[in-house]
Amino acid sequence: MSGRGAAERGRAGAIAVGSGIFISRIFGLVRQRVVSHFLGVGDAADVLGAALRIPNFLQNLLGEGVLSASFVPVYARLRAEGRDDDAARLARALFGALALVCAVAVVLGEAAAPWLVTLIAGGFDAAKRDVAVLLVRILFPGTALLVLSAWCLGVLNAHRRYFISYTSPVAWNLAIIGALLTATRPDEGRAAVLVAVGASVGGLLQFAVQVPWVLQVLGRHRAAPPLPRTATWRTPELARVASNFWPVLLGRGAVQVSAWVDILIASNVMNGAVAVLNYAQNIALLPVSLFGMSLSASELTEMATQSGAGVEQAIRDRMSASLGAVAYFVVPSSAAFVLLGDVAAGAVLQTGRFDRAATVWVWAVLAGSAVGLVAGTMGRLYNSAWYALHDTRTPVRIALVRIALTAILGAVAALWLPDAAHFDRRWGVAALTASAGCAAWIEFLLLRRALDARIGPTRIRAGTMPRLWGAALVAAAAGWGVRLAVAGWSPLPLGGVVFAAFATAYFGTTLMMGIPEAAGVRRRIAARLAGNAGRR
Repeated sequence: MSGRGAAERGRAGAIAVGSGIFISRIFGLVRQRVVSHFLGVGDAADVLGAALRIPNFLQNLLGEGVLSASFVPVYARLRAEGRDDDAARLARALFGALALVCAVAVVLGEAAAPWLVTLIAGGFDAAKRDVAVLLVRILFPGTALLVLSAWCLGVLNAHRRYFISYTSPVAWNLAIIGALLTATRPDEGRAAVLVAVGASVGGLLQFAVQVPWVLQVLGRHRAAPPLPRTATWRTPELARVASNFWPVLLGRGAVQVSAWVDILIASNVMNGAVAVLNYAQNIALLPVSLFGMSLSASELTEMATQSGAGVEQAIRDRMSASLGAVAYFVVPSSAAFVLLGDVAAGAVLQTGRFDRAATVWVWAVLAGSAVGLVAGTMGRLYNSAWYALHDTRTPVRIALVRIALTAILGAVAALWLPDAAHFDRRWGVAALTASAGCAAWIEFLLLRRALDARIGPTRIRAGTMPRLWGAALVAAAAGWGVRLAVAGWSPLPLGGVVFAAFATAYFGTTLMMGIPEAAGVRRRIAARLAGNAGRR
């Protein structure tokens, strides 16, 4: 297949992933708004934020990131070689293994819930720990189903069926929203329990909506002669997945330990710190998911199908184009979090028990998260490149550096710095996310240096980043102008008009600057409008 055809497939895949993520994230923001309405930043929100992280460790360890890195390259390569029957057998064998591991993990998680809560939220008092244990036990079964949902996502990604897998979290969000809305003015404790119940039911729904599509792509190969049961578990393909799996598991484990350290530190800062950290990270994940995950997911599939002597050149070419696309969208996101973060947080969260003071607190944490937003998003692309090269160990070694830096810098920034500098301890949570951003930059630079040594330089076009930051500042000024003009509006409509002005100004400025990504966006909009006119 020509390089142009591969590039077109990559762009189409990224658009499909981005569209699916955008839809699911919109529902996620609605879910977050409903949760903040009932919980605010009180003790129940703290407990729920910590409880959600514990079973999510299982999901993140065994789920999308690890499966994408270990399974998708092998599965996609089999399909590229025309070995569809072997690919289908591999997928079924992996599902059986995951189901067994998840069942064991749920049993162990239920039994170890008290110990896990103490480990992740050691700063909670006894009453908060007891509630957290209850929530963790409710959440664990649904989280296991989310791991199996990630298996579905891996299979569908390898078949370039991106949209359904990335919109499936809508079911999870709707289940939580529905659970909360079944009660009439629940107190904070009951609302937290309802969220946990909804999340567990949502895990089942998210898995169920993908199953028919997976059966469709795998069902084509049911007529293939089955292997003996023992041979199914001894295939070289499954061995390759297993050999990839453990290093990636360690790497993801390092990332999860980093997240655990953040929660542990926040639980020792003050009441409400865990909740605010959770709210801010969910908002900050929007650009990472839309632009980092969409490109890294689609590019992993495309890079993994490359073979022959030109594989390194193909990966280098795809990396250069994808890094420019990531920068085009994530740079303005960083600027918006710093300069207009209270508008974003207010639009998403400020309702019910979540007041203006909580919004400002989340803004500070968002501004801290902006420090490493570009580096963390680009780092996903570099990890995908390493996985496509079937090297899962290099990212692990670099991730271990990041976790050490995150723990040391985070503890100093959040626990020591506020007292030493004599400022309110609540701002220590912002210092915590800023220090994590510094660690993300070091990880990114190490990943880039190592990949450059392996395949040659991977860079964004010279002069692009300063122009993007300049355009982002122009857009922020436009946003502030609209904000002052409509002062007094409620948070939700204010956010709508301010960010409409921000996006319009950024797009127009980058278009005038001749940024290729802006021209690409204009072409896609024109093509979509022409298509709609043709259908009419």
